[in-house]
Amino acid sequence: MYKSGFVTVIGRPNVGKSTLLNTILGEKVSIISDKPQTTRNKIQCVYTEENLQIVFLDTPGIHNPKNKLGEYMVKMSRSTLEEVDIITFMVDDSKYIGSLDDKIIKDIKDISTPKILLINKIDKINKEELGDIINTYDKMGLFQEIIPISASENLNVSSYLDAVKKYLKEGPQYFPEDMITDQPERLIISELIREKVLYYLDEEVPHGIFVAVDMINERKEKNLIDVYATIYCEKESHKGIVIGKNGRKLKGIGKSAREDIEKLLGSQINLQLWVKVEKNWRDKENKIKYFGYQ
Repeated sequence: MYKSGFVTVIGRPNVGKSTLLNTILGEKVSIISDKPQTTRNKIQCVYTEENLQIVFLDTPGIHNPKNKLGEYMVKMSRSTLEEVDIITFMVDDSKYIGSLDDKIIKDIKDISTPKILLINKIDKINKEELGDIINTYDKMGLFQEIIPISASENLNVSSYLDAVKKYLKEGPQYFPEDMITDQPERLIISELIREKVLYYLDEEVPHGIFVAVDMINERKEKNLIDVYATIYCEKESHKGIVIGKNGRKLKGIGKSAREDIEKLLGSQINLQLWVKVEKNWRDKENKIKYFGYQ
């Protein structure tokens, strides 16, 4: 019997949703950063075994939106709850249920879909602390499974996959077996570049960053691919921060991104980056749509 289905992974920002899916797939599909609200798109990640296919939806973290882009991200996260066969709610090693976690619990409370709770980052706490967190959520009677994991250390991730398989029903193979994401190459490249911007910058600047891949040109005779991309920021002062003194920051972003893009495409990369200002684009409906958030 072939089993398949759709599984959403929800949680507040920075609990490790993208890290989990990259660990399961063995490749970087969703970008990772210690900055909250890193994921902006609903990314479908495809995990396939001989008689099984799981389509994971990596969603933006549910948070209190401060602009139209934030509203779009929260709306997209919540919309997946009605579309899937299994809901995975991820929390971290925090001993207290915060307001955002509480919001998510209320959102999923009356949905009959099977629910799996993942307690991530268990490598950072002791057994007694973990036991207290498990008891807190177990008392709710909301989850069919509660599984402690460390996504970054690949601890108990296989137990999570076993639980998902248990609740999946008979179904078709939705995607080819060698496909791991429905995201176009161009979008993955832009996200890899944005990940490096998040890594190199601080505070509010990263949230106003969008990366557009303008052109990809393959030079077959040289086994070289030219990638031209533009980093958009919201303020003129941010442009200087992205570029850095004598262009050092932009060079660092470019060098780091190029290494990841070369792994993705299996070729040498000539990466050219530009920085432009698009004032307050996160609050402009037309710009949000233009940048692909629809």
